[in-house]
Amino acid sequence: MGSGEPNPAGKKKKYLKAALYVGDLDPDVTEDMLYKKFRPAGPLRFTRICRDPVTRSPLGYGYVNFRFPADAEWALNTMNFDLINGKPFRLMWSQPDDRLRKSGVGNIFIKNLDRSIDNRALFYLFSAFGNILSCKVVCDDNGSKGYAYVHFDSLAAANRAIWHMNGVRVNNRQVYVGRFKFPEERAAEVRSRDRATFTNVFVKNFGDDMDDEKLKELFSEYGPTESVKVIRDASGKSKGFGFVRYETHEAAQKAVLDLHGKSIDGKVLYVGRAQKKIERLAELRRRFERLRLKEKSRPPGVPIYIKNLDETIDDEKLKEEFSSFGSISRAKVMMEVGQGKGFGVVCFSSFEEATKAVDEMNGRVVGSKPLHVTLGQARSRW
Repeated sequence: MGSGEPNPAGKKKKYLKAALYVGDLDPDVTEDMLYKKFRPAGPLRFTRICRDPVTRSPLGYGYVNFRFPADAEWALNTMNFDLINGKPFRLMWSQPDDRLRKSGVGNIFIKNLDRSIDNRALFYLFSAFGNILSCKVVCDDNGSKGYAYVHFDSLAAANRAIWHMNGVRVNNRQVYVGRFKFPEERAAEVRSRDRATFTNVFVKNFGDDMDDEKLKELFSEYGPTESVKVIRDASGKSKGFGFVRYETHEAAQKAVLDLHGKSIDGKVLYVGRAQKKIERLAELRRRFERLRLKEKSRPPGVPIYIKNLDETIDDEKLKEEFSSFGSISRAKVMMEVGQGKGFGVVCFSSFEEATKAVDEMNGRVVGSKPLHVTLGQARSRW
């Protein structure tokens, strides 16, 4: 990739020649609106808004494919952060090969940003150090959360940005700029550091009669505590776990070593170091990845999509209605706050079974509503 300075010729070889990624789109933006926005930049092949395969709701990003690379480059250089539907969008070259993004090379993390710094300001703040593939200030409904990511096309450019910008005051705030670390790497660092210093202990698998005072009495034998808390639900009933924070690491470590696996009122206690949030999230990601791989290993199926479902239809009833057409590997009603959203998915083992179900069930009244049933594409994830 060279020194990281802009290299249009190399860039065109590296990415899809005339396709741009458009991010941070308003949910109401359509393909036609994208077309009208970018058509003045040059002839277009197509525009596409990416949507959820089941709900068809927009995902907040899309693609614009120009006929000529020069027009795509002109749009990237002159239209980035323009408004569409009143909201600024982000442009970057479309990257069909996502190995560079997943590698983390050239990616940096910035925190303690002033809330006034947006994507545009971030881009121009860091563009002096090399060619930027993407940059994003992380936001919620209240605006900037004070941290961001910038991905350069080379490690050299990222290192220059870190060298020059780490510790610099931007809008009267001293910013931190460092190498991007994947969550698993950060969790491992926290885990390694915390094992030698932790004072917070996690306790679970005790009886319903355990309260704060009893828990404190049990754990105070090992040293002075700062806080002891049994976690309860909205009705006040114990959830069977709690936390004990000691004044010293030595006391916390002694409690873990002595009480873990001890039987209290017929229950075997689990006592361990309380994990940080980043560790818990990393563990959830690992579990999700294992489930994803397990789902991927299942035989591929053919899904059909069902709309206009009656509110009384749940997974079991949906499966029952379609079971006569063949072998069903998955039947799922999409839910929101415990109530059906009116659509679902049924996955058959063969195309013939799915086609038969569509032919016979489309328009049939189930419950109080006529179904709208369409055929999907075979997807192993269903």
